[in-house]
Amino acid sequence: MTKTTTALFIAAMAALCLHVASAQAGLVRTCVSQAKGSDANASSQCHCTTPCRTFATAAVNTLADGEITVLDPGDYGGLTITRSISINNDSGGEASITVSGGTTGIIVNAVNNASYVNLRGITIQGVGFGTTKGLTFNTGLFLTMTNCVVRNHTSNGIEFFPNADSNLAVSNTLVSDNGGFGINVVPSGSGTVKAVFNRVEAYNNSIVGIQVAGAASTGTIFATATDSVAANNTNAGFQVFSTAGHATTNFMVVRSTSANNGTGLTTSNNFTATMRVSQSTVTGNLTGLFAVGTASLLSYGDNNVDGNGAGTETFTGAVAKK
Repeated sequence: MTKTTTALFIAAMAALCLHVASAQAGLVRTCVSQAKGSDANASSQCHCTTPCRTFATAAVNTLADGEITVLDPGDYGGLTITRSISINNDSGGEASITVSGGTTGIIVNAVNNASYVNLRGITIQGVGFGTTKGLTFNTGLFLTMTNCVVRNHTSNGIEFFPNADSNLAVSNTLVSDNGGFGINVVPSGSGTVKAVFNRVEAYNNSIVGIQVAGAASTGTIFATATDSVAANNTNAGFQVFSTAGHATTNFMVVRSTSANNGTGLTTSNNFTATMRVSQSTVTGNLTGLFAVGTASLLSYGDNNVDGNGAGTETFTGAVAKK
């Protein structure tokens, strides 16, 4: 009886160990390398001593809330992100994703209300044929982009399309030469969406540098741009947009510059869309300030608006002092 009990106990413990090993498949930190990486190293879970070659393979082998580290310069291919993860390139040279032929560099389909996605030091480059996009965010709780470049796509650079409560933070990032919007924030659903742009440069985009739009949402949107520049965009530098019955949409622009665009600052179409502007410069635009319908374009009284098309340098009102 004792031998039988012992054998059963050993078998049970072995099964438990197998279960734990299976549950823990993957690493908290994985690595990619062009110089010595191979996706055949997925068998070792893209360990930093045996790195993988692509972001997609490394992501599969990275635990939720883990990190992919870039070891050296290279083109690491696109990926779809489905859970919390960080991709970090602090000192490896350019870590790029080349996008062509009707594809998108990074797609975020992560878990609403739970997932954190962090991208640092990534270049997403379109090569100019087919409908290409840099990054599309569909679901998740947080997306943070730091020290990134998103350029030369035939459509939008960054699309932020959440359908629930979500947060976007972009800093020290260049979004340029795209055939659509540089950054386009267009939530759906009834959630609260918050976006912050800090030291973001949006240049030479074919529609708008940075747009925040509430026409597809019934929630609330709060967006802020600080120390940012929108220049040489065909339609507008900074734009906020909503329609009757849709999201209350607020865009604060502080210590920022809108220069040489079709329009410097645009608000439309309904009173639910408001842009508040402080310590900012609007110059060299064909139209400096443009408010459509009952939308509000408000000044704190400390802006520099000059050198634009004639008769286009008046805000719709002032921000009430508190």
